[in-house]
Amino acid sequence: LYNLIWQPLEKHLDGVKTVYYGVDGLLHQLSFAAVSMTGEVNLSQQYNMVQLSSTAALINLNNVDITRDFLLVGGVDYSYNTNNAVPEGMSFSLLNLESIKRSATTHSRGENWTYLPGTKKEVDLIRNLTEKSKNVTVLSGKLATEEHLKNLSGNSPDVLHIATHGFFFENLNQSKKKIDNEPIYKVSEDPMLRSGLLLSGGNYAWVNAVNPFEREDGILTALEIANLNLKNTNLVVLSACETGLGDIEGSEGVYGLYRAFKMAGVKSIIMSLWKVPDNETTEFMELFYTNWLADKEINEAFRQTQLTMMKVYKDDPSKWAGFVLIN
Repeated sequence: LYNLIWQPLEKHLDGVKTVYYGVDGLLHQLSFAAVSMTGEVNLSQQYNMVQLSSTAALINLNNVDITRDFLLVGGVDYSYNTNNAVPEGMSFSLLNLESIKRSATTHSRGENWTYLPGTKKEVDLIRNLTEKSKNVTVLSGKLATEEHLKNLSGNSPDVLHIATHGFFFENLNQSKKKIDNEPIYKVSEDPMLRSGLLLSGGNYAWVNAVNPFEREDGILTALEIANLNLKNTNLVVLSACETGLGDIEGSEGVYGLYRAFKMAGVKSIIMSLWKVPDNETTEFMELFYTNWLADKEINEAFRQTQLTMMKVYKDDPSKWAGFVLIN
């Protein structure tokens, strides 16, 4: 990858320490920080790599203010007890689609999402780091609802940290051929419906495709996020597996959670390109917030976190390089 992508650029980078870059197509799935230059040195060691949604973002590139309020979501309870529910009529569920019920995904239909104890530890650590000088709210267990996040529209916090399960339904085949009378289309045509986050009580709708007992089903899709007003939020941290995935449409970029939060007005986003273990995710996030709260510029704080994790897991970039910061 270095020889193919980066080496042709090096003649233009003599004396350069910081590189601002935007990517296209399949390069959205690449962690540039982990690209090896010599086998011993990675790009992130040689340069301060700053990824942009577009190079046009340089015009309005500002450091993210960390002096105000945080909303931390983690330790989500995905279970749902129908015995305690009061039917209010059938709710509109974006997952109530036959095509999605048959789709291929990072997590199969009919399977329950399991509790993530590491996410509760993660948000508690961040709260302890920030609460002395910041306004911090933590949503855990049954309180981490889809309704609560939707109510942020127009009044969102400076920093929104979400530690939960993320999902992405891959559009495996866009042809309209049929096999055994079943359409090869096993996903929605809209990629923004095939990506999302699991919140409180979401298991019921995930297994049954709809939750008739609640107005919100606990499954927050990218399409729903894109229709929120989160322009007051400087940074969203998606501390969930594969939150950077989505359909890649040529020069249009990735259609998924990243695009959704950008459409909602968020300035910067930290997300993951692959599955990262709970313990290493918590370690990464604790380091990042420690660096950031030490008055480091956000891109420098993120880079220092990567460099530290790189030393600890020298032979295993899968434990740190999956996280990307995009401005």
